[in-house]
Amino acid sequence: MEEMKKSPTLDELFTSLERVVDELEQGETTLEESFGLYKKGVTLLKQCSETIDTVEKSVLALDENGELHEF
Repeated sequence: MEEMKKSPTLDELFTSLERVVDELEQGETTLEESFGLYKKGVTLLKQCSETIDTVEKSVLALDENGELHEF
């Protein structure tokens, strides 16, 4: 049976993105490696954005009557 892939958490995504940025900032990569890291960073950033959007849509807010409503 094929195991379902677990989506990375927002913290895991930010950690991966930070590693990519750190590696690019070191300036020890070739131009080709830099392009690959940039592409990976953009992909990670998109995943972060999608995860944040999902969380925002599921956040509930209390109105003045104390009732929960989706934000």
